[in-house]
Amino acid sequence: MAGHSARHQVAAASSTTTEDGAPVVVRRSSRRTRTVAAFWENGTAVVAIPARFTAAQEAEWVHKMVAKLQRQGERRAAAGRRRPATDAALAEQAAQLSAKYLGGRAVPTSVRWVSNQNSRWGSATPAEGTIRLSDKLRPMPQWVIDYVLLHELAHLLVAAHNAAFWQLLEAYPETQRAKAFLEGVSFATGRGMADPDAD
Repeated sequence: MAGHSARHQVAAASSTTTEDGAPVVVRRSSRRTRTVAAFWENGTAVVAIPARFTAAQEAEWVHKMVAKLQRQGERRAAAGRRRPATDAALAEQAAQLSAKYLGGRAVPTSVRWVSNQNSRWGSATPAEGTIRLSDKLRPMPQWVIDYVLLHELAHLLVAAHNAAFWQLLEAYPETQRAKAFLEGVSFATGRGMADPDAD
């Protein structure tokens, strides 16, 4: 009985992978009755399901939960990419984002981290071509930093938050997710920091 229980405790579906090629492992648990969970463990996507699930239910929930993990963030990309720690690195990242999403049209004169920006995540001065990012962004996922940076780059082209401005950000796939992330952080910390805005 103990051996049977152990076999059902961890069952691997090694042939399944995520979109970026990470392995997916299914763990069946007799202690789990109705809930399904998914998480990353040493580079592997783990989906925990009730032992009583049929093969069809397993396939359905693995698909759902792996998709959820993908949406929650680029786990491998975030782990493998170095965040721009210096102003020079931030400027280089800005140039790459401008080239990729704005056709290289946004060319800032300076991009730097600042520690005195407590009311917003980022700011830009279009007349001077300068961009500043709050150093509170440093520990956040790279896709969030990229959103704020791209947001400020777009302000060099369109100062107002109008339809033309938001159209510039449509090409960046993480815009809505990053906005929601920052709103959540702002709410949780109670600092009342606003969405990136132009000076």
